[in-house]
Amino acid sequence: MRAKIDNEVLFIHRDDVPKYNKQGSIVRNSYFWALRSIAGRANSRYDWEFESEVWLALQRMLISFGESGYLPTRETQLEFAPNIDEIPKILRLVATIEEIYSSKRDR
Repeated sequence: MRAKIDNEVLFIHRDDVPKYNKQGSIVRNSYFWALRSIAGRANSRYDWEFESEVWLALQRMLISFGESGYLPTRETQLEFAPNIDEIPKILRLVATIEEIYSSKRDR
C-alpha cells in the first residue's frame, strides 16, 4: 500500500486500502473494518490517515493479516517513496521503500 508520512500522520493511498464488499471475502472485509477502526480518517475520497499513537496497533494488524496467508504482501505492506527521510522504527517490519515510484516517473 502506497504510504507517506506528514506531521506524524501516516497516509495510506485511498486506492490501496481494502474495499468493503458485502458479498466479499470475510478476511478482506475484516481487514477493512480493522483498519478503519484505528484510522483517524477513513473515507473513500481521501487517503486514510493514521496518527502516530496507533502505529503499533497498525503494525501488529498488518503483520497478523499478512501472516494469515489470505492477503497478498502488497496489501499488508506499506510502500514508501524513495525520497522518504527515514521509515519510523515502529513501522519498519511492515514497510519497504518501493522502486515502483521511481520507475513510474522515468516513463
